[in-house]
Amino acid sequence: MQDDPPLPSFAAIVVAAGQGLRAGQPLPKQFAIWRGKPVLRHSVDALLASGAEPLVIAIPTGAEELARAALKGLDGFMLVEGGDTRQQSVARALAAIDSAKRVLIHDAARPDLPRQVIERLLTALDGHAGAIPVLPVVDSLSIDTDGMMSGSAPREQLRRVQTPQAFRFSAIRDAHQAWQGEPTAGDDAQVLRAAGERVAHVPGDERLAKLTFAEDFMAVLPPVRTGMGFDVHRLVAGEELWLGGIRIEYEKGLAGHSDADVALHAIVDALLGAIGAGDIGSHFPPSDPQWKGASSDRFLIQAGRLVDAAGYFTGNIDLTIVCEAPKIGPHRDAMRARIAELLGVDIGAISVKATTTERLGFTGRGEGIAAQAVATVLRK
Repeated sequence: MQDDPPLPSFAAIVVAAGQGLRAGQPLPKQFAIWRGKPVLRHSVDALLASGAEPLVIAIPTGAEELARAALKGLDGFMLVEGGDTRQQSVARALAAIDSAKRVLIHDAARPDLPRQVIERLLTALDGHAGAIPVLPVVDSLSIDTDGMMSGSAPREQLRRVQTPQAFRFSAIRDAHQAWQGEPTAGDDAQVLRAAGERVAHVPGDERLAKLTFAEDFMAVLPPVRTGMGFDVHRLVAGEELWLGGIRIEYEKGLAGHSDADVALHAIVDALLGAIGAGDIGSHFPPSDPQWKGASSDRFLIQAGRLVDAAGYFTGNIDLTIVCEAPKIGPHRDAMRARIAELLGVDIGAISVKATTTERLGFTGRGEGIAAQAVATVLRK
């Protein structure tokens, strides 16, 4: 894959001076974590990678430490203190730029910034003083008056406006200096139009969605996840043999802190792995006396609850038990039924298989039993 060609030179401003109170985060949303890193860092990374120079970031008063922590390891940006309104913050950021031909002004709350949008905007500046990314309105629109519909608006003529917005630097700088309108200008395109300039539309991108509410910070769950579990226990005389949730008559049993049901333990680890929730030892540590001799049924039931709490349900379990003896075949259906009961799923979702190691290794010598499980969970 070839590298992207260089873009025309441009400066950039990231507006990150708001408080983001509606997002329900413990700190302003531009510094909250989204998809693994601070919201602000996403667009700063994208702009720096696209060649923005200089890059000015408007931040809230007293937030320099937060901003520098969010951008740790990055170079090529400067911080300025924002104003009481968005327009004031942009004006201060523009004043920090000595000279430039073009400038992009972007809201930090739109972290997913495709390079293609930047390219379209800069290209549009060849013939216009300003350009903004827009998307069509697909829903019917109602004019609200005191909670009642009082009319409709022609959606064919309306567009949803996004950022970044691109401008010839001198034009937008002068427009902000001359701004005499409401101090709460919705965006910089309004400021430029108030100065008598025209603003072009370019296609936006749904990826530029704005983070506004608490649910915007919720993880997007993949539809299917898979986990694997593996466990081994020793066979010793004088212990009951619990395997796959049922008791089997045999001359030896499995040794462990709990009932040592190696099959259920493998399934528990597979389910926990599928949702990224650690392993059986982190939830039911052997050092905790309450699990001494405990039935592994309890572990599997809890794993099922954790799967449910994570937003998933058990799709299927594929369990393989490795031993020379006892024979698993006569007990297979009973195990399937018990595992299905514990997880609250249909028996058809549970597969139990058995194999040997041709008398090789500890299982071949009858010293222990091993089990491996694969669990698939589906988004609810």
